[in-house]
Amino acid sequence: MSHIYASFRSIGAYVPKKILSNADLEKMVDTTDEWIVKRTGIKKRHIAAQDEYTSDMAAKASALALERSGISTDEIDLVLCATVTPDYFNMPSTACVISDKLGIKDVQAFDISAACSGFVYLLSIARAFIESGMKKNVLIVGAEKFSSIVDYTDRSTCILFGDGAGAAVISATDNPKEAIIDIHASADGAYADFLVTPAPGSINPASQKVIDEGLQYVQMKGNETFKLAVKTLTKDVKEILEKNRINAEDILHFIPHQANYRIIKAVGDALKMKEEQVVLTVGKYGNTSAASIPMAINDIWESGRLQTGELMLLDTFGGGLTWASALLPFAGKSK
Repeated sequence: MSHIYASFRSIGAYVPKKILSNADLEKMVDTTDEWIVKRTGIKKRHIAAQDEYTSDMAAKASALALERSGISTDEIDLVLCATVTPDYFNMPSTACVISDKLGIKDVQAFDISAACSGFVYLLSIARAFIESGMKKNVLIVGAEKFSSIVDYTDRSTCILFGDGAGAAVISATDNPKEAIIDIHASADGAYADFLVTPAPGSINPASQKVIDEGLQYVQMKGNETFKLAVKTLTKDVKEILEKNRINAEDILHFIPHQANYRIIKAVGDALKMKEEQVVLTVGKYGNTSAASIPMAINDIWESGRLQTGELMLLDTFGGGLTWASALLPFAGKSK
């Protein structure tokens, strides 16, 4: 019997129309375009309309990924969504809402919460379902309306985050050349307070106190997160490359989580990556959490840079704390 592998079949993304530039932020908080660009590399970010929800963006990105995969909605047998800004806290899952919007009926659907590492976490779950023979075609979506949990009077966080969604179809194949090569995913809850949204939840249920204290907004220990991110990401990438006997120079597309240009540069330099290997979208989208990596993959696919069979290295770090990396060829059609 031939072995079943999981392959990365297609990519799609969606960003809302409204743009929030650094010049706009200068009018809202005590900051400057020069300071934001120097510290983060971010020039602008996209913000969802008031009546545009995480599931709306996710459904649009998913429709594109499905269309490009050549796989019909009837063939999808699992829908997975990674988000920390679900439509509802906390049921129904956003994956159920997305399935309904896409007309996918009677199919297993659920969300995961792994913050910025969410998409690569989903990749590992999709791979496990496919390689075990339980599912054949899995739709995975990273989607965030991060603007819904950002305090636009907090200059340390409001400059960083944007909204958007990215989706991919992961399918069974018997061709080992198309197979996802390896995925590392890990976590350490000891650093939970580095990135946290204190409410609503069982610790701080919705109340007037929550609103008065702004506990519904994301809180971040920026410097500590930065230092740990660089160290963890560099170690993780070196380990996945060594384990699979792949050299950094053989990676055509290094696609890190787009949180901060300085983190990406520090990790790229530590791995001796050339500029053309490193995919950068943080300047135009900011940090879109679970949507960041699929949005970056979509960018290089749409610009014609990502061709069939080319090797991608994904690398991410997020609240939890969580981190993950993945080595895989792009098994879809080139643009």
